[in-house]
Amino acid sequence: MSDQDTPRNMPETGAFMSVRKGGQNPDGEADGDTRKSRITPQKGIVSTKAAKTERASEPRVAVLEHTLWAQFLNASSGEGFVRAWLGLQCRNITGATAAVVVLGEPEVGPFTPVATWPGTDDVSNALMQAANEALSKKQSVVVGAAQGGSGGTLALPLMLEDKIYGTVAVTLGSNSMAAADALHQLRWGTGWLEALLRREQGAEDSALHARTLKALDFVAVALEQRRFSDACSALVTELASRLGCEQVALGFLKRKRIRVAALSHTSGFGSRMNLVRDIGLAMDEALDQEDVILYPAPEAWDYRITRMHKDLYHAHMAGSILTVPLRAEGEMFGALTMERPADEPFDQETVELCDVIASLIAPILNEQRKNDRWLITKIFDTIGRQIVALLGPRYFWRKLITIGLAAVIYLGATTEGTFTVSAPSRVEGSVQRTIVAPFDGYIQTETVRAGAQVGAEDVLATLNDRDLRLERLRWTTARNQRLIEFDRALATGERAEANIIRSQIDQADAQLALLDEQLSRTLIKAPFEGILVSGDLSQLVGTSVNRGQELFKIAPLDSFRVLLEVDETDVAQLDVGHEGQLRLSSSPDTPLFFTVQGITPVAMQRDGRNYFRVEAELDSAPDWVRPNMEGIGRVAIDERLIVSIWTRRLVNWAKMVAWRWSP
Repeated sequence: MSDQDTPRNMPETGAFMSVRKGGQNPDGEADGDTRKSRITPQKGIVSTKAAKTERASEPRVAVLEHTLWAQFLNASSGEGFVRAWLGLQCRNITGATAAVVVLGEPEVGPFTPVATWPGTDDVSNALMQAANEALSKKQSVVVGAAQGGSGGTLALPLMLEDKIYGTVAVTLGSNSMAAADALHQLRWGTGWLEALLRREQGAEDSALHARTLKALDFVAVALEQRRFSDACSALVTELASRLGCEQVALGFLKRKRIRVAALSHTSGFGSRMNLVRDIGLAMDEALDQEDVILYPAPEAWDYRITRMHKDLYHAHMAGSILTVPLRAEGEMFGALTMERPADEPFDQETVELCDVIASLIAPILNEQRKNDRWLITKIFDTIGRQIVALLGPRYFWRKLITIGLAAVIYLGATTEGTFTVSAPSRVEGSVQRTIVAPFDGYIQTETVRAGAQVGAEDVLATLNDRDLRLERLRWTTARNQRLIEFDRALATGERAEANIIRSQIDQADAQLALLDEQLSRTLIKAPFEGILVSGDLSQLVGTSVNRGQELFKIAPLDSFRVLLEVDETDVAQLDVGHEGQLRLSSSPDTPLFFTVQGITPVAMQRDGRNYFRVEAELDSAPDWVRPNMEGIGRVAIDERLIVSIWTRRLVNWAKMVAWRWSP
């Protein structure tokens, strides 16, 4: 161990102080966990027999710790580093009798022991149980500790960025330090393991980054070509050149078998059909196992079935064969097979690089292969995939929806239903009377408003009659005066003058009769029993009205009619006598039955649509029905196939479009 490798606070080998379980502080004073001092402070001489034993064992302890530090600092592998670290930790934990470090893939595992202490591969069940509990709970575990906190088994999980990488478990003896102190010591020491894990992770990321950059070059080669066949030829040639391969083949799945599409450094297969067949079989073997196959495989390589690769190896004198499957859209669709000389076999770095290349170029090649097909082939392929999806073992919801649509279509094509025409509808009184002002005047009083039920001859409102009464008084006075003059003319025998006065009296009687009629009309009365549909004069008292101005509308309560606004595309389906149902917005659960009485032959417009007004008579009306209520009416026409009812409007629209664009 060089001077540079010696820890800063560690003396040279020949000058090691005695290393005990408690250690010493920099001033040479024993800390709280050491035994009693070997030197009496007053006399400076050895005071116990145990001191002689410790002095004799000091060189061996120092050499052991020095060896552990040397192994720790100069470890050439991760396992050696962890093993030396575990030995140092157990040297610093008083009473440690056994320990194990378990590591594995972050979060997923499997987690296996990579280092044990002391130097034996046997791990006790208690130690592994504590390690497994710490892994599952992702927190420190202490099992079987004594009353004072010493002894038992403890385990500390190795967490890095909220991911568990493994755990450290230590078994403590009966005269050990407290479990809490041992956990504290382990927490300080796991910083070294975190540094190791971060270093290894950084190395893996750097290697992956380098492989990705190399793989992107091959992606560029595939994207430079416009045609699929040219892209395959350029790719295999570039792979053979850049990776030092004697031959590279690229094949794709067709009718459940691999067909070789390109060989490096050649434009045609010609007399090499046997080679092409054997390569295709080797690719099939890799696709069946959905994994990379290397033949001959290294000793540490996972087991694969390599029968076809073995045949290719012997039949064509290949040195080293590597087959990498191509996957896109979750399915295997092709493979890459590469050959190298026997003296330059594929190493692990090259295998991982080829795997990255395959994962990057697979989606590109799959898309190019699909786009380079004939249009009719694409159509049949799409139909075939949809049929497979419907009849295959997956896509449950697609199958369910398809069955449902098929059932609906079948029922629509074989089942008949009642064809109806629906339209917005409104209820009106069968007789609706408008009450208007009989002459020019002023509103004096109002007694009812719209919505009120009134009886026949009930007073609805009154007009001011003051001017009419004054006018009547004037004509009455004039008539009395003419009567006096008439009597005087008869007494004097003036018959001609008497006749003139007689005509003036008749004129006054006519005026009085007219005024009496007008005075009677100042009382606005209901012509019959019913309900006021409109009219509210409560805010118009004292204002003037003109002759003929509408004041009220009244409709009877025992007779109603229905007005349907039927669209112009449906009016031809209706005829007098058709029956239907009406559901009003105020009570959509109660159907009202009616019969069509007439169709107005004049189209009207409202809300951007043309409609015809159809009149119908209600068979019976509940007490709660009122004029001007609105809803939806449906008139039953006849029985038709359901599919024709559903598609009627679409068919009519198609006919109009065809008529518009037909020559």
